[in-house]
Amino acid sequence: MTTSWIVLDIEGTTSSTASVHVGLYAYARPRLGRWIDEHGDNPEVRAAVAQVGLPPGAATEEVVKVLHEWMDGDVKATPLKTLQGQIWAAGFAAGELTAHFFPDVPPALRAWRAAGRHLAVFSSGAVSSQRPWFRHGAEGDLSALIERHFDTVNAGPKREAASYARIAEALGDPGASGEPPLFLSDVPAELDAAAAAGWRTTGVRRPGEPSENADFGTHPVITSFEELR
Repeated sequence: MTTSWIVLDIEGTTSSTASVHVGLYAYARPRLGRWIDEHGDNPEVRAAVAQVGLPPGAATEEVVKVLHEWMDGDVKATPLKTLQGQIWAAGFAAGELTAHFFPDVPPALRAWRAAGRHLAVFSSGAVSSQRPWFRHGAEGDLSALIERHFDTVNAGPKREAASYARIAEALGDPGASGEPPLFLSDVPAELDAAAAAGWRTTGVRRPGEPSENADFGTHPVITSFEELR
């Protein structure tokens, strides 16, 4: 492995899907309305509520109803991700949440950084939730290992090549290796988009995860980060 930048997906790649959909979603769901009401002066909260698309002055209950529908449909909507990210960050800070990582992930991240690799994250989860996720794992604080964070707000949709082009530009010079970034994900469509932008790609097939039986096409596939050399 000669690439300078390794860019990681989270859900299904570094961490179980259930830890997000069951753990984090269940934590955020009943707190959305109270969070909106208690943080109405926060510009990001106001912007997120406006982006839900309801008429100005809509009741919080109406806003929450749309947010819950998005959650039920696993819709990657930016205002939902923004509000969830803020709630999760508060939960991590309060010690009420702990991030999950597959056992091979923490040692691999540490080894890659020790070998001079640069690590970034590209997840549909907001950057505001990515940072505490890596800071509050059961295996210790991993946040210092991650140099850059990208989400659908600062990069774009994960299934569009243009998003990966933006990230590559933000990452800058590929370094001495001259290799493009390497993207690790459990979602073939995301790998296709990254490859279309000229990236190297590797599919991550985790046992028991939704993409365990996915068709990764021509993308190399691993079942553990230990296999990536």
